[in-house]
Amino acid sequence: MSKFAVILPAAGKSSRYHDKNYKKPFAPLADRAVWLHAAEKFLQRKDVKQVIVVISPDDREYFNFKFASNVAILGIEVVVGGQERSDSVQNALSRIEPDVEYVCIHDAARPCIVDEWITNVFEAAQKSGAAILAIPVAGTLKRVRAGQTIEATVPRDGLWEAQTPQVFRRDLLFKAYAERGSKPATDDAELVERLGHAVTVLTGSTLNLKITTREDLRLAEQALKALPKPKFQGPAHPFADDDMWR
Repeated sequence: MSKFAVILPAAGKSSRYHDKNYKKPFAPLADRAVWLHAAEKFLQRKDVKQVIVVISPDDREYFNFKFASNVAILGIEVVVGGQERSDSVQNALSRIEPDVEYVCIHDAARPCIVDEWITNVFEAAQKSGAAILAIPVAGTLKRVRAGQTIEATVPRDGLWEAQTPQVFRRDLLFKAYAERGSKPATDDAELVERLGHAVTVLTGSTLNLKITTREDLRLAEQALKALPKPKFQGPAHPFADDDMWR
């Protein structure tokens, strides 16, 4: 059985979430924080040997106060992130255990993931070295000028919206980060693409949504009800319901 490590980036600013009490990965969702929903989906798997959550230095005190019990009970590692998402992932890569063969990056703010999708992308990565979930773009795309007027309609043929998990052979991902330079990348697959390595795309689901706004959180609550229940039933933390009373 191949060994996987999972990195959960949660170091973003959540600038579009607009909640004075929470950043989006830490918001309560169905009795536990968003990031815990994501983490627990991987912790139940026998092929996952390491789970690392990456947090902002500004959130370290809050995270330790709220989630120290989760981290200890579930065996999760915590890494402090950097200025950009790629910096945060690179910090986590330095903590990957030597015997890990594949690295999975999954948004901490994407809680509605199920085991079947994880299995599919894990298996695809073992075959090709790099695989991601994505969904075909269904809507009509418009390129809009600065003045909020339409400049052009963009053909959607062949366009897909990338999701996570994104899974890569260890050496391939390490090389991609070693050679990333100063040019920004919007996801990890883009760095691997720059090496000239093909990335396999598997069809994901619209239910695999990323929490960006508070409306997304309400949608996620409904999505969780529609998804299969996880096998993992370990404790979230001793005060799992505390946030629901805030």
